[in-house]
Amino acid sequence: VHLAESGGGSVQAGRSLRVSCVEESTLRSMTSCMGWFRQAPGKGREGVARLRYDGDISYADSVKGRFTVSLDYAKKTLYLEMNSLSPEDSAMYYCASVGPPPRDTWAGCGFGSWGQGTQVTVSE
Repeated sequence: VHLAESGGGSVQAGRSLRVSCVEESTLRSMTSCMGWFRQAPGKGREGVARLRYDGDISYADSVKGRFTVSLDYAKKTLYLEMNSLSPEDSAMYYCASVGPPPRDTWAGCGFGSWGQGTQVTVSE
């Protein structure tokens, strides 16, 4: 599975941004879980949002009510709509899907395939 993110950038606090992730794979169906993680400088990687094959969605408490994850199944593209951004949201955002070990388990899914990341920077 190859994951390709896009859409990061620099915005001012309070603004919105959408990042996208295309799953480029030879599989006829998408993996059972896809999600977004982020990592800020000097901090560990944290789960942000994930969408499961049955439609179940989980969000980190820090982004609930501000971020929305969605999937265009036909385009094999996962989106993360981020609203009311704050400087604390600045990080490298990674798309992830179920993959081989070592896995990062979060919200009931074992993520083992990762994209290269897209940088999101929020200024005051």
